[in-house]
Amino acid sequence: MNRLIERSIQCPYCGERIDVLIDDSIPQQDYIEDCQVCCSPINFRVSLLGDDDVDISVSTDSE
Repeated sequence: MNRLIERSIQCPYCGERIDVLIDDSIPQQDYIEDCQVCCSPINFRVSLLGDDDVDISVSTDSE
């Protein structure tokens, strides 16, 4: 059964903390999601390491 895991990240553009939902059915994920505060496109790299253990790195388009 697929679950969504909630995590908090810091936007690499505006610095605000935002909550994101991670789909646990895909172990390695690369995608773009707009910041909920400044609307800038954040690059996400997500690795699921185990039960609710998630490694998330975020970057700007220019990084």
